[in-house]
Amino acid sequence: MKLPKPFSWTREDARAAKFNGKFLIGVRTTGIYCLPSCPTHPPKPENVTLFRTEAECVAAGLRACKRCRPDLYCRGEDENVSLFEGLAMRVRAEPEAFADTSALARSAGVSLTKLTDLFRAHAHLAPAGWLRRERVAKAAAALLHHDDKVVDIGFAAGFESESVFHRQFLAHTRMTPGAYRALRGGQVFLIQLPAGYRAKEILGYHARDPEGLTERSEGNKIWKALATPDGAVVLELSLERERAWARLHGDHKLGPAGMGFVHEAALRMLGLNNEVTPFETRHAGFAAPRKGLRLPNLPTVFDSIAWGIIGQQINVKFAGSLRRDLIAMAGGKVGDMRAHPTPERVAELTIAKLHAHRYSRSKAKYLIGAAEAVARGDLDLEGLPHGSAVAAEKKLTALHGVGTWTARYVLMRVGFADAAPIGDSALATALQKLHKLPERPDHDQAARLMENFAPHRSLATMHLWTYLKEDGGLKEAA
Repeated sequence: MKLPKPFSWTREDARAAKFNGKFLIGVRTTGIYCLPSCPTHPPKPENVTLFRTEAECVAAGLRACKRCRPDLYCRGEDENVSLFEGLAMRVRAEPEAFADTSALARSAGVSLTKLTDLFRAHAHLAPAGWLRRERVAKAAAALLHHDDKVVDIGFAAGFESESVFHRQFLAHTRMTPGAYRALRGGQVFLIQLPAGYRAKEILGYHARDPEGLTERSEGNKIWKALATPDGAVVLELSLERERAWARLHGDHKLGPAGMGFVHEAALRMLGLNNEVTPFETRHAGFAAPRKGLRLPNLPTVFDSIAWGIIGQQINVKFAGSLRRDLIAMAGGKVGDMRAHPTPERVAELTIAKLHAHRYSRSKAKYLIGAAEAVARGDLDLEGLPHGSAVAAEKKLTALHGVGTWTARYVLMRVGFADAAPIGDSALATALQKLHKLPERPDHDQAARLMENFAPHRSLATMHLWTYLKEDGGLKEAA
């Protein structure tokens, strides 16, 4: 049912989002419908029809605006999530069309201040840093899948010169564009480590389960069994001064998709998918004793959420044992190791079978439920790191048995830079010691104290865990 006429509203109030949820704007000349706050150039009044519901817009033959995403808003998505994800979609389609942050702001219809706040909340990055990352991602995909000249690929991704392309590509991938292209058909590649790279904690994290089936570490080496798009392999990482050699072991060579996956997995495992300098500069006194510390990430989001669910309310040693049993039951065999199970394999398990391996029935139900949601296609788990952090947390906590601690642990372990697992006992103990508090802070106090580390709360969590461990107050961290 259309809104009655006359209906009193102003363009200024609409742009301020005062009418979002009250009506939608249908534009006959373009065939689209928008939120009243849509930043596009306003259509002529004679071409506008106001509708009460999305269903009425669809019935009138209109399609959703790709800029303000009224379809997402009508499904209950946050308006800023829609704004961020709509902008991200446009940038990924044509990164060369966005010369700088001002172009991002114009496209989103917001001020530079609003744009910065938007990206801090949803990407955990400054807009310029996010734009560089997206350009590199576009160029990386082209290098693996196309034969165009390297310099042409750089220009097509929006880089203004060959030297800037080379420098920023190296900073994000730890490889030159030419070396990255050589991943096609390769079995060995070299990752350039940043100056002052601190390997101790990275190696220690991957050695946390001496009996592990999917990863292990000894000396300066890490081995990780991975289920790639092209088949299972074992990734071996040898950490040396200012470089890490990556070698693949398996029955067959990987194609471009598999090699891209392995390279990204290596960066995550080595904690190279986020910068540490901004945090160390801003919190110099606190960070100085652990300069160069990085947060190791997990290769897949499902690996992370499985570990998060398994580790709920039990000690790390027992959690590691349960995880080992899961991998033995459902992980794909690769030599003498096993890759972490896929969601599809876990979804095939039963609560009774996991319970027989010491899982509580509730923990088994939560784990299988999460796997089923992914296997059914209800949740694009591996796509979460490329979207909004706010939306990702909401989608994760919508899963039965996944609360704030688990969701933020997952965000932290898959590369979001500003996620603090509030509710973590070791984190609370570290904050108590750091601030010399008479007792451990509760949930709200811990959240307030961690705000001091924004927008770097993920790395701050790693620093606090390490700070506590070095003082003898922490034996293990998740």
